[in-house]
Amino acid sequence: MEASTVDATVDATVDTRMARAAMQVYWLLRAGLIAVPLLAGIDKFFNWTVNWPDYLAGWINDIVPGTAQDFMYFVGGVEIAAALVVLVAPTIGGPLVAAWLAGITINLLTADPPEYYDIALRDFGLFLAAVTFSRLAWAHHGGRVRAPARRRATAKPAAAGPQDRA
Repeated sequence: MEASTVDATVDATVDTRMARAAMQVYWLLRAGLIAVPLLAGIDKFFNWTVNWPDYLAGWINDIVPGTAQDFMYFVGGVEIAAALVVLVAPTIGGPLVAAWLAGITINLLTADPPEYYDIALRDFGLFLAAVTFSRLAWAHHGGRVRAPARRRATAKPAAAGPQDRA
């Protein structure tokens, strides 16, 4: 086998493995970005895991109408809706969840600092996952993304066509 043929075979194998890994990551992140906001959104209505109003920054509570729990009902609805958007329209849902997580992170950084910094750090990690998912969703649903063709060192000149034989 020529060296260029071996290189092309290795490149194709690596490209195939990367494509498979990217698809696995895409589906794993998609499942997570449906399940987590859905469950967290439902919990905003019942406060089973935590008392969610405790996590609301005072400055946000001051500008939203109603009580902190009333606002958590709204937050729960948004989170449920975001999960459903990821389910049916991932190219829109990914950035939506990323923006929502950025807002949650800002809220946690400003809610009784430094009380919730650890949770803000976790939500920042989820934000990065949502951004990564968005990129994968755009590639997956936006059509085939192809790498530029590589030039071969042993490329042969094209045969002369009928117009070149004059």
